Amino acid sequence: MTRIIADISISVDGYVTGPDPGLLNGLGTGGEGLHTWAFSGDPEDRRIVRETTERSGAVVLGRHLFDIVDGPKGWNDESGYGAGEVGKPPFVVLTSEPPASVRTSDLDWTFVTTGVRDAVATARERALATSARSGKDLDVYVMGGGITISSALDAGLIDVLTLHLAPVVLGGGTPLFTGGVARTLTQRSVTRTSTATHISYDVPRGSPAEPRRPAVP
Repeated sequence: MTRIIADISISVDGYVTGPDPGLLNGLGTGGEGLHTWAFSGDPEDRRIVRETTERSGAVVLGRHLFDIVDGPKGWNDESGYGAGEVGKPPFVVLTSEPPASVRTSDLDWTFVTTGVRDAVATARERALATSARSGKDLDVYVMGGGITISSALDAGLIDVLTLHLAPVVLGGGTPLFTGGVARTLTQRSVTRTSTATHISYDVPRGSPAEPRRPAVP
């Protein structure tokens, strides 16, 4: 069964980039520390990267993240999706309009301009097609940024939320959550390594949790 998995690295203080992210500053000041685990030699970190890459039938990302990974300091043969593991799934970008040009034209990009539901639906179709060809169950990964993941969660599109908690405090940047729909998650697994704590939660597809009400004095 194809699952929709939100998968992102996050700091102890809740940021998915450092301050001032952008084309020339990547994931922001100190943001590289969020992904130290993906390039480490820790056997458990390597296993998680390998298994995620192997199960990626398609990947969804937002336009801001696309601009960073496609920018001059973005992905290359050593630091692209999967951090050196074999596998280049199709990528679906949620955007208001397609870019005029793409530097990483060797990758399979699809640009969706009609909202997060359509972006995830497009990615699911691509993952199912790849699954049929390979004979393996593959998933859709929503890799970010923060707004894309929180929007997909609020829309009830996510089955699993995986957070890679890096031992860094960034003091600012792009937060993963800035409000949104309240939900009660079920903890699936916790893996501690020398560089991160990897936590996965099942996200119920039913009604969200009731919003908290102020106590009546």
